[in-house]
Amino acid sequence: MKTIGLLIVSNVFMTFAWYWHLKASGIPLWKAIVISWSIAFFEYCLTVPANRMGFLEGWNGFQLKIVQEVITLVIFSFFAVLYLKEPLRWNYLVSFCLVMGAVYFAFKK
Repeated sequence: MKTIGLLIVSNVFMTFAWYWHLKASGIPLWKAIVISWSIAFFEYCLTVPANRMGFLEGWNGFQLKIVQEVITLVIFSFFAVLYLKEPLRWNYLVSFCLVMGAVYFAFKK
């Protein structure tokens, strides 16, 4: 559970680091890069221990990556709707369900 919690928090930082500047197009690109890297530092400080803990608990690299991608999609969906004001369309939901299928198969023995 610690792995999931850390991955959730780290993905919040990652999403802001990668996408916050889309609505702040008035600042120079170099400033957006510096700010994004500053935010991403905290993401790395959480992702690395999350992956190490998950690995030590018996998850393999594929499982860690697939779970992280699902968390990323959930966090990004909220970000896109609430911050970017983009609609959550039916085809995005279908795509999300297909990724959830990947999680099922990744953990199937």
